[in-house]
Amino acid sequence: MKTNESKYKLIVNHIIDGINEGKLKKGDWIPSINEFRKTYNLSRDTVFAGISELKSRGIIDSTPGVGYYIVNTRIPARNNIFLLFNEFTEFKEDLYNSFMETIGKTDTVDLYFHNYNRKVFERLINDANNKYTTYVIMSGKFQGIDPLLQQLSGRVFLLDHFHPELTGKYSSVAQNFEKDTYEALNLGLPHIKKYKKIIMVQSEDKEPYERYIGLQRFSAENGFACEYLTTLKDRKIKKHDLFILVNDRDLVDLLKQAEKQNFTPGKEYGIISYNDTLLKEILKGGITTLTSDFRLMGKTMGLLINKKTIETIENPWKLIIRKSL
Repeated sequence: MKTNESKYKLIVNHIIDGINEGKLKKGDWIPSINEFRKTYNLSRDTVFAGISELKSRGIIDSTPGVGYYIVNTRIPARNNIFLLFNEFTEFKEDLYNSFMETIGKTDTVDLYFHNYNRKVFERLINDANNKYTTYVIMSGKFQGIDPLLQQLSGRVFLLDHFHPELTGKYSSVAQNFEKDTYEALNLGLPHIKKYKKIIMVQSEDKEPYERYIGLQRFSAENGFACEYLTTLKDRKIKKHDLFILVNDRDLVDLLKQAEKQNFTPGKEYGIISYNDTLLKEILKGGITTLTSDFRLMGKTMGLLINKKTIETIENPWKLIIRKSL
């Protein structure tokens, strides 16, 4: 169920304000759904969304066939947040810590992982429905998720990977993978000119193909050959190859192969790695990285969950040029 947040909050605020002003006490009955509909000129679904949030926050309960009543006058967490990540990596940890530092002290967060498994993703969301006020979801490449999100009782936010068809329906803080790759490569063009071919390596199952679309656009405009690989297995490095790598395991495999061929990154071949880490600052004299600011992403999402408007925010990127380029 998806409703206008500002409208269903009228129901939530009616009850919370009544408790804070001493007008509603534990055990008191609250207005019926029909009474709320008439008072605020709302649809039944909108009123029920507000009732569901109050129940999920433990403020009210119901007696079948009778109505809803106050069970708790100590208002619990302002936001009870379901946070669903695709995986937990070093840079996702930065995102999480920044998010936790930004949200209100009375907010509570339950963190889950779907590890790119569609069945797990759907089960976790279905199990969470009606238990939280706020749902922050990192869906990755999963398509056709709108019906699943529509049923959720609270507000829904999308994190890191945003699908254009959902614009205007849910607030998001996400990377624009195609645009970020294209713009970063243009920024690094003075260093890239010495290479002849650019090879992108990433797992096809979980990583966004939009990155390669950005690479194709850049290559066409600047006269580079380009190639897309899902593995580096049995791949020898040719002089003047530039590799763009997503997975750190591929980075290790490439460096091992370079040692066999006595190649040095930044000389015979080049490396750009997605997502900066402390290790990449010093590995082989420094690995060039194209990275999103994950701490800023977490902070922006933490601030966004308390806004009533629906916003689509692109998280900024950085190209950190080091010796490998």
